[in-house]
Amino acid sequence: MAPFGPEDLHQTPLYEKHVIAGGRIVPFGGYALPVQYPSGIMNEHKWTRENAGLFDVSHMGPSFVRLKSPSGDPEADHASISALIEPLICGDIASLKPGQIRYSLLLNDAGGTVDDLMIARSPDQSGVLYVVVNAGTKDGDFALIEQALGDTAELGRADHNNALLAVQGPEAVNVIAGLIPDAVALGFMTHANLSWNTIPVTISRAGYTGEDGFEILIPAAHAEDFWDALLTDDRVKPIGLGARDSLRLEAGLPLYGHDLDETISPIEAGLGFAVAKRRREAADFPGAQRILAEREGQLSRKRVGLFIEGAPAREGAEITDADGAVIGVVTSGGFAPSLNKAIALGFVKPEYAAIGTKLQVLVRNRAQAAEVVETPFVPHRYFRKTI
Repeated sequence: MAPFGPEDLHQTPLYEKHVIAGGRIVPFGGYALPVQYPSGIMNEHKWTRENAGLFDVSHMGPSFVRLKSPSGDPEADHASISALIEPLICGDIASLKPGQIRYSLLLNDAGGTVDDLMIARSPDQSGVLYVVVNAGTKDGDFALIEQALGDTAELGRADHNNALLAVQGPEAVNVIAGLIPDAVALGFMTHANLSWNTIPVTISRAGYTGEDGFEILIPAAHAEDFWDALLTDDRVKPIGLGARDSLRLEAGLPLYGHDLDETISPIEAGLGFAVAKRRREAADFPGAQRILAEREGQLSRKRVGLFIEGAPAREGAEITDADGAVIGVVTSGGFAPSLNKAIALGFVKPEYAAIGTKLQVLVRNRAQAAEVVETPFVPHRYFRKTI
């Protein structure tokens, strides 16, 4: 990796905290972020699974989409704002209840994935959506959304003057209870506008680790104080990008630019649940012809999870059948600390995607045994609650 200086990269409002804590700073998505702290990736990973990990995810792309002239009728306004967003995605935003979050996919006309994102209906404001996109694609995503909004609504970026923190793990709810008590009432994939020490925050019960947890959007001026307040709890330790990746891999969650890109459809990626029934019936989303055909079985590849014997396989490693014929490629791979074995996500021809299929993966030109297994590799532990 080429040398870089802080002046070459964006810094989050918590950059100095990472440096003081001994974080090893690396470039990621145009930002200077900690890949790990002195305790190391393995310990950080296990700590999050057993306690509460604190992540700086301020490089992500939070935003608020608002009608310019809301009527004041919450249902009518939500229908209006949903109608502007839905032509870009395959999800059902119109049916969201106040405070509810939905995972969806921005699609191109060929049915490929421009990005995956979270879209939430404001719990208390008429005609407002809270939208969070990925760091590496956020400028392009925001441009697409703004074009779709026309003169009817506007997008307000929340990444320039805020920090976004995630607290993840089985102790996350107890930690947050001591700082933002009302957040404990949230269920998985819901959010609220609350406060910490009179400071307004937008807090979601969601995350990218497979664990229960929260993501908190807070004004940048107060981010360091909030970070410090969280770390006064002995159950909390800071976690870097390395463990964030191994945690999401164990959870079987896709990483955009690796397990998803502009050629990969939701069906190929195993994300068919994100293609809403109402949208399928209307066939009114980008790439509908391809995606609906793939739902009927017209697939050329399919995402799978793999257990691998021996060394971990990295992105780009070829997957072969038992005879050595190449039938796919690894898109994410690594060592799973929770399982003490190598795991991977990849794409294979559909006839090789059945659970239990014996395959091989080429690691440094050496064939290693692999088996198709169910994902997530480690069960999710989200706190589900009806709203």
